[in-house]
Amino acid sequence: MITLTLYTRPGCHLCDEMKAAIARAARDVPLTLEEVDISTDPALEARYGVEIPVLLVNGRKAAKYRVSDAELRRILTSRAGGAGRAG
Repeated sequence: MITLTLYTRPGCHLCDEMKAAIARAARDVPLTLEEVDISTDPALEARYGVEIPVLLVNGRKAAKYRVSDAELRRILTSRAGGAGRAG
C-alpha cells in the first residue's frame, strides 16, 4: 500500500483540487492518505506555507501546487515500485 501525506490548510482551492485527484487515483491504486493542516503547526507553516498543497509519497516529496491525474498515476506507480498496477 502506498502512503500519501498531503500538507494543506483550510480554504486552499489548490489543496481541494489535489485531494480530488488523489480520490480519483484511489479508485484504482491502493493507498492511504494523511492530511496535515499546516496552519496548526508553526514549523510546518514555515516550511510549506508558500508551497501548499505539498504531496509526499511514502515520505518523499512528489508534487506541489497542482498535479494532473496522469502525472499522479505516474508518480504513484514509480514510487511504489510498480505496486498498484493492474495484473
